Amino acid sequence: MSREQLVVQRARKSFHTGKTKPLEYRVHQLKSLLRFISDRRRDIADAVKRDLGKSEHGTELFETLGLEGEIKLAIEKLSEWAAPRPVEKNLLTITDEVYVQPEPLGVVLIIGAWNYPWAVTLQPLVGAIAAGNAAVIKPSEVSSHSAKVMEELLPQYLDKDLYPVVTGGVSETQELLKQRFDHIFYTGSSVVGKLVMEAAARHLTPVTLELGGKSPCYIDKNCDITVACRRITWGKFVNCGQTCIAPDYVLCEPSVQSRVVEEINKSIKEFYTDNPKTFEDYGRIINQRHFKRVMSLMEGSTVAVGGDSDESQCYIGPTVLKDVTGESKVMKEEIFGPLLPIITVSGVEEAIQFINEREKPLVVYVFSNDNKLIKRVIAETSSGALLANDCLVHFTVSALPFGGVGNSGMGCYHGRHSFDQLSHLRSCLIKQLKMEGINSMRYPPHTAKKLGWARFFLLKHVNVCRLRRMALLAMFTGLAAFVVPHFIR
Repeated sequence: MSREQLVVQRARKSFHTGKTKPLEYRVHQLKSLLRFISDRRRDIADAVKRDLGKSEHGTELFETLGLEGEIKLAIEKLSEWAAPRPVEKNLLTITDEVYVQPEPLGVVLIIGAWNYPWAVTLQPLVGAIAAGNAAVIKPSEVSSHSAKVMEELLPQYLDKDLYPVVTGGVSETQELLKQRFDHIFYTGSSVVGKLVMEAAARHLTPVTLELGGKSPCYIDKNCDITVACRRITWGKFVNCGQTCIAPDYVLCEPSVQSRVVEEINKSIKEFYTDNPKTFEDYGRIINQRHFKRVMSLMEGSTVAVGGDSDESQCYIGPTVLKDVTGESKVMKEEIFGPLLPIITVSGVEEAIQFINEREKPLVVYVFSNDNKLIKRVIAETSSGALLANDCLVHFTVSALPFGGVGNSGMGCYHGRHSFDQLSHLRSCLIKQLKMEGINSMRYPPHTAKKLGWARFFLLKHVNVCRLRRMALLAMFTGLAAFVVPHFIR
C-alpha cells in the first residue's frame, strides 16, 4: 500500500468518526490555521523569497493578508453558512418543513500551485475546514521551499490525520489521483487540469478547476491612459508576471499605442526603479525551465520596453512588446511572465471579436470612462470575471465568486462560495402523516378530475409570504372585531 493511499485512508477514517461535524471543532481548526500564519510569518516569507524572489512585505500583501481575511470571515459567518436554508414552498408543501441543509462532502484533495504557493493552496483549505471536510493538501513541488515549510510546520497546528500534507512530484500526485476523493480542488494549467478531471472521472468525483488563460485588457482611447497604464503595469508585473489573473495582452487602437508604451515605461520606472534587477520588490521566474519558455515567447516580436534578462538569476525585466498580431508566438499560450504584448485593433467591436475568437479567459479587463462601452463588453464576451478600470483587485472581494469558465476552469471559491463549493447542499422535506385526502389525486386510478387538482396544486404560483401576511392581517382583524366592542361598552 502506497504512502498516499495510507494518508487518504487515515483521513477518511478520521472523518468517519464525525469529529468535523460540530461547528466548534471547525472554528477551533480555523483559529489554529490563523495562528499558524501569525506564528510562522517569517518562515513563510523566507520560503517565498527562496522560491520566487519576493520581498517579505510583498509576501504578506499578496499571500497571507487575504488568507487571514478569508479565515476570519469563515469564523465569523460559519454558523450562518452552515444553518438550514429555508426555501419557497408550493401548495402541496405549504404545511411542511422544507429546507436545504449544507453537509460535508467527505475527503477533499487540494492540489496547490507554485506561483502563489500559500494563498492558492490554503484558501481552498479554509473552505474545506469550514464545510466540515477532511482535506489532503498537496503543495506544488515547483515551489519546493514553501512545500517543505508547509509539510513540516502545518501539522503542528492542524489535526494531522484530517489535514495531512503530502509532498512530492508528478508520481506522488498521480498516486494521489488514483485514490477516491469526494472532491478535488486543483489550481494550475489547463493541460494538467484535463488530466485531473480525467482521473476524477474514474471515481465520479466532482472537481473545481482554477485554471488560467490569456486574459485580455482593452484600453479605450478616450480614457485616462496615464492612470490605466499605471494600474495595468502593476497588475502585469506583480510576482514577475506569474499571476493567473494578470493582464496577458493589451488591445488598443493604433493611435494610442505609442502613448500606452510610454506610460507603461514610466510606471515601470516609478514602481521598480531604472534597474528592476536590484529592486527587492521585483521577483524572479520560478526556475530555468520557465525562464527559457518565457524568453522563447519573445521570438518574432518587437521589444518596445525592457527585454533584459539574466538566466543565472532567472531574471527577466519588465518587457513590453509592440506590433504583435494574433499569430505571434507570444499569443499562442498563456505568458505567465513579465511580457506584455500590445495588439492594435480598430475599436471595441474588433476587440470583442478578437477576444471571442479565443478560449474564454479567466478575466476580461476593460479601461474606459464610457459606461455603455463597459456594459457592451460585459454583454458580448464571456469570462470568469470582468473588471473595469483596474486589475487583480476583484480577487480581494470575498463576496465575489472567483473562478473560470470553459478553458479557464470550472467551479468557484472565496468566502461563502468556498463553503458552498465544498459542501453538499442537501434537500430536506419533512412531512406529517396527515392530510391524506389531498394525496388521493396522485394515487391510481388517474382521472381527469385528479389531474385537474394536481395541475392546480403543482402549477399554481402562490406567494407564501404574502399568504402569511394576509393570514396575520385576517387574524388581527378578527381579534380587533372581538376586542374593540368590549372596550366601547
